[in-house]
This record gives sequence, structure tokens and C-alpha cells, in this order.
Amino acid sequence: MAKKTIEDLDLKDKKVLVRVDFNVPLKDGVIGDDTRIKAALPTIKYVLDNNGKAILFSHLGRVKTEEDKAGKSLAPVAKRLGELLGKEVIFVPETRGAALEAAIADMKDGDVLLFENTRFEDVDGKKESKNDEELGKYWASLGDVFVNDAFGTAHRAHASNVGIASTGIPTVAGFLMEKEIKFIGEAVEDPKRPMIAILGGAKVSDKIGVIKNLIPKADKILIGGGMTYTFYAAKGMKIGKSLVETDKIDLAKELIAEAGDKLVLPIDNICAAEFSNDVPTETIEGEIEGDVMALDIGPASVALFAETLAGAKTVVWNGPMGVFEMSNFANGTIGVCEAIANLEGATTIIGGGDSAAAAEQLGFADKFTHISTGGGASLELLEGKTLPGLAAINDK
Repeated sequence: MAKKTIEDLDLKDKKVLVRVDFNVPLKDGVIGDDTRIKAALPTIKYVLDNNGKAILFSHLGRVKTEEDKAGKSLAPVAKRLGELLGKEVIFVPETRGAALEAAIADMKDGDVLLFENTRFEDVDGKKESKNDEELGKYWASLGDVFVNDAFGTAHRAHASNVGIASTGIPTVAGFLMEKEIKFIGEAVEDPKRPMIAILGGAKVSDKIGVIKNLIPKADKILIGGGMTYTFYAAKGMKIGKSLVETDKIDLAKELIAEAGDKLVLPIDNICAAEFSNDVPTETIEGEIEGDVMALDIGPASVALFAETLAGAKTVVWNGPMGVFEMSNFANGTIGVCEAIANLEGATTIIGGGDSAAAAEQLGFADKFTHISTGGGASLELLEGKTLPGLAAINDK
């Protein structure tokens, strides 16, 4: 997957369109987590250091009506970005028009401009999300070159990524996009072995494609989270009141047969009578009998997973091992996170989403080789799918 990158371009005196991912948590104008803004800094700084004009744009949340626009402006993001860069960021509260064009025309080399939330274009006919050709052409006309650094939207064909690129404007990957392609792409296509995948989360249906794609590629696939109990049911095991996708039991049987001893399931579980942090818990080995539900993997499973991980050279983790938000059911996720973080000489990758949040909260983020910024995009890459946003970037 060799794609051109920002380092393949001469940026001097160029108007550089940069699709960033500034889809940050925002409440009452206050940014809850600026990780995604910080992740875009290397690409933005490279444009400035090479005397280009950085024209940035991003979506923020979902916008379907005029009312949805309230609280979804990128103005607070522009302010925070300016603080992180230590320089003024020109903010234009428009997605198109004379004011935006004039502001871009006035830019000098080394200037940074951020224009308004691209999803504001969805209010009248979903122009951004439906990859409106005219909108893609308009945005492309604002710059000389296009840098796509928004991996989080790479699995979507929108006007702000595929639409711009399809006009023929030189299109390259930013540093964040390049990093995502390198780590997740290589983990799936050409991993150092042993390669182990750890998949959690609630539903088998969310991870079917990933499991199918990884069976021939991984040495072991460790299963945790709510989807465990659909696999238990497929093996004829009792699961009490645990979460199960009855319509996916036959599929789970097929996956078990196809994977053989590559598939490793938990051997004990933390169970409770209710989906609550305020009820007594019990550790149950093997089958789950009675009126209880499993809400986390147990200590013996954590030990089994840690033992299986020993010596691994590539590890991909996506999805928590239990109801991580409740302290009584967080130990499985914590234990697995620690086991991966403490591996020596391994490339360790978190595929975004709840696993990334867990690693951040537990203080292990800096012990992982790579934490993906795109949950949905990283899942689709792990599934072996072609991501339209990546496909639209010029090949080397």
C-alpha cells in the first residue's frame, strides 16, 4: 500500500489543503479531549516549516438540521490549535463563499486557516456525506495540493476526501495517515510473527469481517467481551443471562471450525445478577449456570491470555474484555492492557475506539507502538477492506 506522502511535495508558496480529523468531544464550547488536534500537529507544522499556506478543514459530529449546527462550530478548535501551535489560526465560519475565498487569497506563507465544519454542508442535501461532486470540485479549487491526514474518515467516501481527490489535484497522505497505513496495514499484510489478535466488544456481528480476515493471517485470535458468549453458545455451553446474538450462533460455529486451535476463548468470567456495578459478583469457571450474566473475563482468562501473548512480535487489540466503564468489570481489560504493554520487542497496535480509551485512562498509552485514531476505519482495514479515502491518495 505504497502511497505518496506530504514529503513527496514541494510546498513552497503553495496553498495546501489539509483534511484533518478534528472531530473532538465538545460541550458548551469546551473541548473534552484534544488528542486528535495534537495528532495533526506534525503535518501542519511541516506545511508551515516548508513555507506553505495551511488550509485546514474537518467535520465535527453529525449535522442534519440547522438546529444541529449549534455547538458544532470548529471555532473552539481553532482557538485550541492556535495555543498548541503558538501562533494565530485564522478561523472562517463558512464552508464556501466570498469570505472564505478572500481569507485564503490574503494568506501568506506560513499562515494557518481553518474553515467551518464540513458537515454544515449536510443540512441541505447531505452534500459532504454523499460526496457531492460540485462541492468536491469547489473545495479542490481553493488549493494547489491536497493532503489527507484524516484516517478517522478514510472508510467514508465524502466530498472532503474522495471528492477533492477525484478532481485530479495532487493528493498525498499526511504523517498521521502514513503512520496508520504503515502500522495497521503491515500488521495485517506482513506481520512479524508470532502475530496475535485480541478482539473484544459486545457483538460478534461487529467483528465477523475482522475474524474472517485474520484467521489465515494470525497465529492466535483471543476473544473477549460480550461476543464471547455467542461463541460459548455455539459450543453448546450454558451462558446464563449473558449477552448472545442468537442469529449469529451458526456463524460462530463456522468460525470455530475454520480457526481451530487458533481461536482462544476465556475460561472463566466475572458474573452478576444484573447489569450494574452495585450488585455482588462471582467468578465462574467454564459454563455459566443460573440467573447471572457474564460482564468481564476472569483472572484465569487474563493469565491464559498473558501466557498466550508471551513472545508475540505483533499484537493487534480492538475492543474491551468486559464492561470496562464499571469498575467491577474492568479488571479483564486492565489485565490484558498490562500484558500487551509489558511485551518486549513487539509491535503493539490498538485499533482505536474503547481499547484506545482504556489504554489512555490506565496510563499505558505511551507503552504501545501505535494507537489508531480511527475506530471504524481501523476495523475496516483489519477486515481487509479497501478504504475509499486511502484509495483516493496518489500511489507512489
